Amino acid sequence: MKPIDNTQNACTENGASGLSRRELFSLAGPGLFLIFGIDNLSAQEPARLPARQGYPSDLNAYLKIGPDGRVTCFSGKVELGQGAMTVLAQILAEELDVPYSSVDMVLGDTDLCPYDMGTFGSMNVRYFGPALRGAGAEAKAILLQLAAEQLQAPAARLQVGAGVVTDPSTPGKSVTYGQLVQGKRIERHIEGAPVKPVTAYTIVGKPAPRKDALDKVTGKAKYSGDITLPGLLHARLVRPPAHGAKLKDVDTSAAEKAGARVVREGDLVAVLHERPDLADKALGLVKAQFERPQPTVDDKTIFDHLLNTAPQPQNVGSTGDLAEGEKASATIVEETYLNSYVAHAPMETHSATANIENGKATVWAGTQAPFSVRQQVAQAIGFTPQNVRIVTSYVGGGFGGKSSALQAVEAARLAKATGKPVQVVWNRAEEFFYDSFRPAAVVKIRAGLTGPGKIALWDCKVVGAGEREAKSYYDIPHQRTVSAGGWQGGNPPGMHPFAVGPWRAPSVNTNTFARESHIDILAAKAGIDPLEFRLNHLSDARMRRVLEAIGKQFAWKAGKAPSGRGVGVACGIYSNAYAATMVEVAVDKSTGHVQVKRVVSAMDVGLVVNPDGARQQMEGCIMMGLGYALTEEVHFKDGEVLDRNFDSYQLPRFSWMPRIETILIDNPGTPALGAGEPPIITMGAVVANAIYDAVGARMLQLPMTPARVLEAIKKV
Repeated sequence: MKPIDNTQNACTENGASGLSRRELFSLAGPGLFLIFGIDNLSAQEPARLPARQGYPSDLNAYLKIGPDGRVTCFSGKVELGQGAMTVLAQILAEELDVPYSSVDMVLGDTDLCPYDMGTFGSMNVRYFGPALRGAGAEAKAILLQLAAEQLQAPAARLQVGAGVVTDPSTPGKSVTYGQLVQGKRIERHIEGAPVKPVTAYTIVGKPAPRKDALDKVTGKAKYSGDITLPGLLHARLVRPPAHGAKLKDVDTSAAEKAGARVVREGDLVAVLHERPDLADKALGLVKAQFERPQPTVDDKTIFDHLLNTAPQPQNVGSTGDLAEGEKASATIVEETYLNSYVAHAPMETHSATANIENGKATVWAGTQAPFSVRQQVAQAIGFTPQNVRIVTSYVGGGFGGKSSALQAVEAARLAKATGKPVQVVWNRAEEFFYDSFRPAAVVKIRAGLTGPGKIALWDCKVVGAGEREAKSYYDIPHQRTVSAGGWQGGNPPGMHPFAVGPWRAPSVNTNTFARESHIDILAAKAGIDPLEFRLNHLSDARMRRVLEAIGKQFAWKAGKAPSGRGVGVACGIYSNAYAATMVEVAVDKSTGHVQVKRVVSAMDVGLVVNPDGARQQMEGCIMMGLGYALTEEVHFKDGEVLDRNFDSYQLPRFSWMPRIETILIDNPGTPALGAGEPPIITMGAVVANAIYDAVGARMLQLPMTPARVLEAIKKV
């Protein structure tokens, strides 16, 4: 078939507006916040999606169809290993009716992709998915119009399969998307094009091979620290020994004599060399003197410090009357739950490569928020945001810790100062030092039981963790939850001795640990099986369903804890996704060592886009959750972070891995939700509850190290 030449009114090279792709996308601006209702945007039955609120309305912002029919999908989201480029490709392929294998992904490039707040909070599918879905549906509707004109057939009669439009009444009469568009912009617009019903899905809801798999297993994948440019300088920076330390004097003469280039701008002191080993050697020759801060808190005294410095607590949810709950309670149980600071500890440390040419800065940065980083870099080097491009290649783990990008700012400043491309790759000690830790926190819960074993009173105070999912979802007539401080901000100066921030399922790990531990204590006081006790207090159908699913898979046998079996249960909600977990543990009473032997996890995230990807996320959550449950904590003293590598900061190891069984609840009637975080929230509580069932020792602080387990056993 000859190429079609009558699409000039529907498709153009540059667009009628005269705006470039980059100019079009930059209209959103770095200060835009996405605030809109998720359910309305992601209705699953045939519907007309409203305007893509918070994202560009032009479908060309999201996709481009080449002459060969291949589709390029553009998204400001990034690939952190969570499978963003896979599920987004599935969503677009589904709506366009093209093969999944024909979709290529461009992520996190601020010159090419539509503005996005960042990749965090399990929001890829929940927030960006509906916008992408709507763009795909609109593009398909326009392509059918073009095909109808070309084939001289009613659009309603045409059929689409694998990017080919056919007229079933005339065998052999067809046209491809590539022939219709010829690589040009689509200039037509259809308001409220209908999206596919779930019942018609053939790609979404099915396993799909990961788009990043081959690159990563062959070593082809490029991270920010893998970028090489002619004349590249490797930078090593002079770092303070402790948070709050002030640089008093620095002597770089020996480093300069050794052939290193030195840059000093205020407190930014760096040595640079074309060879990374010689840059390391030069840094060792720098003599710097710092004034250390006055002694403050350490990892032992931090909890009292938090209680003494926290802001006034704010009410985040209350029902009934606490005084009435007190009167109705035959038994009152009070406990305090603690968790230490936890590092993100990604395998890839923060890295960036910066180059400035012709008045434009390009920075390859490992970040979860490239558009925010663009603004930071622009401000640091005195450029307009339009003259800064952030390119985010693969990111080797983030977990919330790469939402900011100091290393990108450092690389850009040094590139401007030297006139050369510069690469900054933090070592592991720098990664720990500059991390924005999951905050240490204190949760106090006071609850009351009636004689028949019903919870009548629940009074919870969260200090430091944040308020997300702090309010109980159990059916309790008289309850109140207050929160003071958290990772979101609002912390008085000095409350935390260093930066804190979001850590995979922020706030919810801490709040679930406290709530589900306290629920277990109440069940034991009432003499009721822990699973039965939870179900007795739940009218939420989705929560009941995940609990019943794991109970069946686990073959849970009802009994009062501690039973000596070493089994535990916990459940929770994260961003409207439901999770429940059961585990079996073995506890060595002589060493305090805990071995998790089996984990059964159920998750309800509504419509599942990629079942394989969702199960991978569940398994990753379980593995990572074992770390914060059993070993991960940051040790510090007077502003100095004492953990500098994995010799003291212990991550989960292969020898820890239990048998893992995952259950995806079938719930296509609920809009697709994020799967990257829900299962992790239960891991601290479920292991603590299993330890209690095994040895009768109640664990009240995370992580549950062998020393703490032994101490708890001695108290029994």
